[in-house]
Amino acid sequence: MKFPYGMTDFGEIVTNGYFYCDRTDRISLLEQAKSQLFIRPRRFGKSLLLSMLEHYYDVGRKDDFERIFGDLKVGKNPTPLRNSFFVLRWDFSCVDAGGSAEDIRRALFNHINVSIDGFMRRYRQEGYEIPQIFIDPDDAITSLGNLINGMVSLPCPIYLLIDEYDNFANTIMMLGGNSRERYEELVQDQGILKTVFKTVKSFTSSTGFDRVFITGVSPVVLSDITSGYNIAENIYAHPEFNDLCGFRKPEVARALSDIAAACGFEEVLCDDAMKLVEIYYDGYRFCREASESIYNPTLCLYFFKYIAQRCTFPRKMLDANLAVDQSKLRYVASIPKGRDILTSLMQRDRALPVSDIVDRFGLEDMLDQAVHDQDFLLSFLYYFGVLTIAGEDELGRVLLRVPNLVMQSLYVERVQRMLLPDPEVRDQGIRVAEQVYQKGDIGPLCSFVEETFFQALGNRDYRWANELTLKTAFMTLLYNDTLFLMDSEPEVGRRYADLVMIIRPDMRRYRILDVLIEFKFVPLGKTGLQGERVEMMTDDEVRELSEMKRVVDEGRQQVRQYGAILEKKHDNLRLQKFVVAALGFERVVWEKIA
Repeated sequence: MKFPYGMTDFGEIVTNGYFYCDRTDRISLLEQAKSQLFIRPRRFGKSLLLSMLEHYYDVGRKDDFERIFGDLKVGKNPTPLRNSFFVLRWDFSCVDAGGSAEDIRRALFNHINVSIDGFMRRYRQEGYEIPQIFIDPDDAITSLGNLINGMVSLPCPIYLLIDEYDNFANTIMMLGGNSRERYEELVQDQGILKTVFKTVKSFTSSTGFDRVFITGVSPVVLSDITSGYNIAENIYAHPEFNDLCGFRKPEVARALSDIAAACGFEEVLCDDAMKLVEIYYDGYRFCREASESIYNPTLCLYFFKYIAQRCTFPRKMLDANLAVDQSKLRYVASIPKGRDILTSLMQRDRALPVSDIVDRFGLEDMLDQAVHDQDFLLSFLYYFGVLTIAGEDELGRVLLRVPNLVMQSLYVERVQRMLLPDPEVRDQGIRVAEQVYQKGDIGPLCSFVEETFFQALGNRDYRWANELTLKTAFMTLLYNDTLFLMDSEPEVGRRYADLVMIIRPDMRRYRILDVLIEFKFVPLGKTGLQGERVEMMTDDEVRELSEMKRVVDEGRQQVRQYGAILEKKHDNLRLQKFVVAALGFERVVWEKIA
């Protein structure tokens, strides 16, 4: 079996026997509106979707219809519009976002002009009498008008496909410096991006662009050019399109089963592979009514291709080329409330509510701290794929959570850099954390958290000090999704353990240890002691405080219960069990449970 990792040419994929999950049955639904906007996170298969539409509607490919679509769902029940359009395609990810606004205007014009020139050459080669159309090298808007006017007399209208409509504009927004001025020059009334979409809107008719399909990663840019293009129907939250891009669980299971058979995997290894893919790549829901979550298709293909070629699992579950842009989390971290949101979301399966997902916000909203409430920040993260819909609460609010371990690792990395900005200090913390799962020694890590991490948290965070704060400090240093299945607050026997690190099945050959930690926190106020006095006490004196003894005793019982359940659930655990208790932001004591 061949896997089309990194490929976006629909015709090449389906005619050369590559793995493909058939979504062609949605074409009839997509035909219900003439201008549509479809949003998904980056690397989620949007370009392949556009290629599928291009192959289906292109009049120049009508002789290839049976060869391409004959074995697919739409091939058995095609719509009347099949192969009835000239197709013009733009890909704005090709537009360079560097330089001045004038440089960007030139890059955008060049891309449109090259697309028009390729359009004419291709259809002429296929025998269509395309009239000579003047391409203005200095003004692509004029070129576009000449194309529309020249095509009026031909029997087929034009279907315009725009891929990554907001790619270069989003890049500009995140650059800092004078990026705001450059972005505003693009989207203001006379801005080139707004002008392009105003032109597309004016040409959208049965004699011009009969249909327009646009993909992107967020509605930010479209919000800023609303008056330029307000005719697109937003279909990205429609339940029938939840899995338009993405894989369903049975499709993933089928692929892994075929790979296992080819590699001679035992059934248990196939089950291990499915578990890894589910934990790392599943969890995306793009509408509240969706009945199931979907898997990131590009990451799945990376995993499928790796094990199909090597008959072993990849060490890194996230291909570096596919990492979500950290600038989005950096932007949220720069907002006062954003820091607390990122820290909270670092806990796996932690869901936060919004009254509803914000579907219209432009650059002014992103720069105006007065609108940076929880609804805004969480909606922003949702569009870029670092949060997903988890359902609704009893008050009717939408719940958003981190979808999987791949995304959770990004939160851990951002919070780690936020709290420990000095790379040498971070490296020191990671080195002492390694001793926990290499030697079963948590003492050096506790000392580091007490002496370094708590200082980084500072006085402003003390009013939020609790068990979650303590857990955050340890998790940012212990987190290692290359070696472990990381779980913060996993359900163990209908109760929840604070932190569990189970060695990945394919990593159990190494001399490392499984880890279970229960965290406890005692506010200083409960002891009646001042911080200065606590800092002078020995570890034994801290342990002997009545409140500390109480929480450690409680943690000891919990760890033993959770440990027994985990050892029944997993074979051959090398489980190291700990209770870690903090007294305010001053002291940390620990106990290893035999």
